[in-house]
This record gives sequence, structure tokens and C-alpha cells, in this order.
Amino acid sequence: MELLTEQGFAATGLDAVLKRATIPKGSFYYYFGTKEEFGLEVMDAYDTYFSKKLDRWLTDETREPLDRLLDFVNDAARGMAKHEFKRGCLVGNLSQELGALPEPYRPKLDAIFNGWQKKVATCLEAAQRQGTLRADINCDDLAMFFWMSWEGAVLRARLVKSPKPLDTFIRAFLASPNGIA
Repeated sequence: MELLTEQGFAATGLDAVLKRATIPKGSFYYYFGTKEEFGLEVMDAYDTYFSKKLDRWLTDETREPLDRLLDFVNDAARGMAKHEFKRGCLVGNLSQELGALPEPYRPKLDAIFNGWQKKVATCLEAAQRQGTLRADINCDDLAMFFWMSWEGAVLRARLVKSPKPLDTFIRAFLASPNGIA
């Protein structure tokens, strides 16, 4: 996952993966028939990891729902800084490489994003129940907007090696006159 979040899938050769994992090629092919199968498994592992991270932040009922989103962004900014902004979101990175990826990756990536969107939508629905988000807002659409904007902010943070794009994103998202009460 580390290599793929830094370099992308198409640019990461199997030999680099094997070297990082310190396993022989034969062992790789015992578990995976192709690099494509490996990529699908890595996506599943990343989704499991990232979903747990989202659950930790977005379901923390000791915090106000909109503060949970801010907490998630702040945690991600700290993580990116820890890795000197070399790593991004594996799912976002793969989505940017679609032209070079096997076709089965497209629905898999979309399903992962949809799962993450549901988690954000649930948090936004909690904000609606509390009255901190307008009742007429479609939380599913706003959650989709969150992820589309988030991925752009992560990309830009990597580009400029700074958390500023993440900060700008969450401030704008929370201050949006069309989305937040």
C-alpha cells in the first residue's frame, strides 16, 4: 500500500513490490495470479484500513457531527505531514490512473467511494438532526461533494507539500452557504 500511495499502480513495478515486501516472485504468484488480482486485494485492504479510520472519527458521539469531519481532516493532515506529503489516498490515486488500469478496477473504486460517502452522509444526517445542517440538504449529494473536493485537496496538498489545501477545503466545506446551516 505504501508504494502505491506514493507512486501509483501503473508506475509501481512488481519487482519493487516484491522487494518492499521481501518475498520471492514465486510466493507472490502462489497468492496472486496477476498484478491485477494483487491490486484488487490491495484496494480491499486499503478500504478496510480507511473505513476503520473514518468510523473512528465520524462516529465519535462525544463530538458534534461537523466537528467529526474537521477531526478527520486534521488527522489526515497530520498523517500526510508525517510522510512528508509523499503519500496520498490510494483510491484517489488509482482513480486518476483509470486509463492505465484494468477495467474491473473502475466499479471497485466506485464502490469504495460509495461506501465512504455513506459514512459521511450518516455523519451529515446526524448534523441535520441536531439542527447544525439545513434540513433541506441532500446528505448523499453533500457527501459526494465532500469526497470529490477532498480528493482534489489531497492531490493539491501533495503537490505543494503543505496541509493548507486540506485546511482550505474543510473551512470552505463547513462555511458553504448552500450546504451548512
